[in-house]
Amino acid sequence: MNRPDRNIRPEIRQLDEASVNRIAAGEVVERPASAVKELVENALDAGATRVDVAYAEGGKTLIRVRDDGCGMAGDDLPLALSRHATSKIDGSDLLNIHSFGFRGEALPSLGAVGRLRIVSRMAGAEGMAIMVDGGRMTAPRPEAAQFGTLVELRDLFHATPARLKFMRSDRAEAQAIADTVKRLAMAEPYVSFTLSDISQGDTREILRLDAAQGALFDALEERLAAILGRDFTENALRIEAEREGLRLAGFAALPTYSRGAAVAQYMFVNGRPVRDKMLLGALRAAYMDVLSRDRHPVAALFIGCTPELVDVNVHPAKSEVRFRDPGLARGLVVSGLRHALAGAGHRASSTNTGAMLGAFQATLPARSYQMDRPSGAARAAAYQLQAPQGMSENAGFWDAGATMAARSDTAPEAPVDAPLGAARAQLHENYIVAQTERGIVIVDQHAAHERLVYEKLKRLRAENGVPSQALLIPEIVELSAGDAAAVLDIAPQLAALGLVLEPFGGGAIVLRETPALLGNVDARALIRDILDELADQGASAGLEARIDAVLSRMACHGSVRSGRQMRPEEMNALLREMEATPLSGQCNHGRPTYVELSLADIEKLFGRR
Repeated sequence: MNRPDRNIRPEIRQLDEASVNRIAAGEVVERPASAVKELVENALDAGATRVDVAYAEGGKTLIRVRDDGCGMAGDDLPLALSRHATSKIDGSDLLNIHSFGFRGEALPSLGAVGRLRIVSRMAGAEGMAIMVDGGRMTAPRPEAAQFGTLVELRDLFHATPARLKFMRSDRAEAQAIADTVKRLAMAEPYVSFTLSDISQGDTREILRLDAAQGALFDALEERLAAILGRDFTENALRIEAEREGLRLAGFAALPTYSRGAAVAQYMFVNGRPVRDKMLLGALRAAYMDVLSRDRHPVAALFIGCTPELVDVNVHPAKSEVRFRDPGLARGLVVSGLRHALAGAGHRASSTNTGAMLGAFQATLPARSYQMDRPSGAARAAAYQLQAPQGMSENAGFWDAGATMAARSDTAPEAPVDAPLGAARAQLHENYIVAQTERGIVIVDQHAAHERLVYEKLKRLRAENGVPSQALLIPEIVELSAGDAAAVLDIAPQLAALGLVLEPFGGGAIVLRETPALLGNVDARALIRDILDELADQGASAGLEARIDAVLSRMACHGSVRSGRQMRPEEMNALLREMEATPLSGQCNHGRPTYVELSLADIEKLFGRR
């Protein structure tokens, strides 16, 4: 590294206005999407009900934003292009901010690094235009214009060519622009948006969002369905919570509707899109109990509060915020989401059904047969005629009224009208098939029982601790010194979970009691799994998170194993318990515990529809 010559005294200089604006642009305008964000926010601050965005070559050669907002007077145009000139605040209280923008830096910064043209007309006034090229401003002049404001930015970064080297491909920049417009559109469901690519003289509409109607939640659901897809809103829970002046609203998807990356997590504070680490961490924490570490929740959450409770002036691009009470905001997000997830009961994502139907491959071209369903009497008569000789008098299996449960001597009558129906069969000693009023349900018995045991263990821990059973012969488990230390470090917490262990010299530990709920367990395998979970969680995870992970592993050891035959009454008892247990629609790792096929879906598979 070159060291400065300390014998030379550096001279402090006042930078010229053009250099100041270019430095400011480096903080505000990182790429074309940053310019789009600033211009669209200005349009929304102006009260626009329609915003049209167009770009060419990923925004590198042209960005155009047109709105129908209040517009600007001709005398205000030069002032709007001056740094720290704004109509949004008066400077007396920087904590009472109700608008997107407030610094007055965006337009002069854009004019310093590109060719900027603004045309604006207020109600009852003529249109006026002004241009800025590399910081050099022209005088305002009259120009025919629609009501509102049109801003064109051409040749972004032409005045700072070094920045062009850091630009990504046209496609990547266009995707960033689309993401920016979508985020802003989510927060403004009553505003219409269009996004168009006008590269090479051709106009290609990328996005069209019409203004939503109705109550706020309905309008928000309509807007989110248009942006994120109808699958999201069909598999999302409405979130509403409030605590000490903070309000949380929005939609959060079921755990079984998760993503492999954190690319569909949208957070807003007072209508402002933010990528705040604390809020995203709270979202992750809320789903920690129902998702594995490699899956990520999908949500669009809106936090509202008085401006005095949050500082939005902590990041150059205003993408992060600082709450006066961060713990309150985090707690609101975590508790609000967990309450909604618990209220969803056994509900699972409907996309699982679609995936299941897609797995069926027709071997012949599908042919549709339309027919009426025969009556029960007609079916019974047909079965009698089709029965093998000598069996028509003794209906047995051929009796149309006989069911799987009815043919079992010990199986009680199960309610078909229950949400998860009545068990009819067990396939491959792992999957329960149940009949419902609308179709069938297929349940993964191990995954479902694992969630049930986990929820029961958590409930017992919260009440008086998990009851334990003493081992007739304590089991000694040999471990490395490091593994033994890791387990013994949380020995008091494990004791509250019904797992009592002690050091036994060297790297060995002795296991004296196990949770009674788990029955007979392989102690060595359980300890090894607990160690794996502790290593997977890492030292950065909180103690509560690590203990919950241990509980999850313990539940796996105490659940019905794959390959175990179940009696009809056991299968029905499992279904009833699933219906009564929160979060039973997914296992401890976020995978679905059941899939449902409606009768209509089944008829489609057989070409009846």
